[in-house]
Amino acid sequence: MPVTRSLPDPRAPNRVVPVLAGLALVLVWSLDFGRIQPNRIVPGTGHGLVSALGWGGAALISLALGGSLLLSILPVRRRYPCLLVLITVLLAALPQLLVVFAARQLPEGAPYARTVIGAGFWCLLFLLSLMVVEVLGRLRARYGVPLLLLALIAASWLVLLRGDGLDSLSLLREYQAQPGKFEQALWTHLALAFGAVAISAVLAFALALRMIRSPGWQRPILGAVSFLQTIPSLAVFGLLIAPLGALASAFPVLQALGVRGIGWAPALLALVAYSLLPMVRNTFVALTDIPEHLTDAARGMGMTERQVFFQLKLPLAMPVIIEGLRITTIQAIGLTAVAALIGAGGFGDFIFQGLGQAAMDLVLLGALPTIALALLADALLTMLAASLRPTPARA
Repeated sequence: MPVTRSLPDPRAPNRVVPVLAGLALVLVWSLDFGRIQPNRIVPGTGHGLVSALGWGGAALISLALGGSLLLSILPVRRRYPCLLVLITVLLAALPQLLVVFAARQLPEGAPYARTVIGAGFWCLLFLLSLMVVEVLGRLRARYGVPLLLLALIAASWLVLLRGDGLDSLSLLREYQAQPGKFEQALWTHLALAFGAVAISAVLAFALALRMIRSPGWQRPILGAVSFLQTIPSLAVFGLLIAPLGALASAFPVLQALGVRGIGWAPALLALVAYSLLPMVRNTFVALTDIPEHLTDAARGMGMTERQVFFQLKLPLAMPVIIEGLRITTIQAIGLTAVAALIGAGGFGDFIFQGLGQAAMDLVLLGALPTIALALLADALLTMLAASLRPTPARA
């Protein structure tokens, strides 16, 4: 007899959303919503919620967060769709709050003055995002709903960021000072991270097949990739400088290809080394964890070993392999930022340049796209793994 799991009552009070909404309400009132800097160097003056938006704007934010809190507690019908609409509207309107802040507090006749996003705004953005994730999980929304919400919120942000109301935003001014360098950093970051993931995926698949066909290779291969994972990333980058520099000096063709002791070559090798362990382990476990009665049934139907592998084992193992790919991709995107220390480029250039100049908005110009790429990769690969997971209907 099949076991059925009862779904939670949609009218039952939610414990996560009220905590997040209450915390957002406290933090947005207690922290600076933004700052006004007379120039890039001077720290400037912080402004709270009322000073930044006025009593009207502060009341609207408070009512929206308070409404979310009440909706999650009271036994309201269609609670989660209402919560999702309310939180999405608030997320989409956040850049407009910065426009209001700049219009209220930016001094006239000060061409070098700029507005800086405060801790209160960042906390509000983070907690609202967590609330959206919680509500989508309760709704058990299909893949198209999160993508549609993300597209709507991103479109509203792009429209407001491209307007004239946020010209004074310090983060945008850092971008406008070097847009070509930002675009180059984007493509370099993508090439290094996803190139390393692609190479490690091919190597991991080959190593996993070797361990399956020859069990004696299992211990040395897993030991080697585990050892590579334990070495600190900066140490790996440093260890590769000398041998790659020697190879480039000995073989001019490598130097013509751009292979040197610093740059993209040691960064790519280090990223591939760090990406091997999750890929090898997940691929090996996924391919060896197929129930034996399924393979016996396939052979009993007359399938060859090749057909059993490609038509049974590989499709069943794919969700777990994709999970290893997800972990590897997120890790590679983050480590690529560190690779800027050896001249590999990418968004890490902005991060370390901003740290050297004590310019936090320049740091954010590199950190925020890196975080966005990691979150996007996580969401897309999670949805891909879920779509490939076998269900009773498919069986």
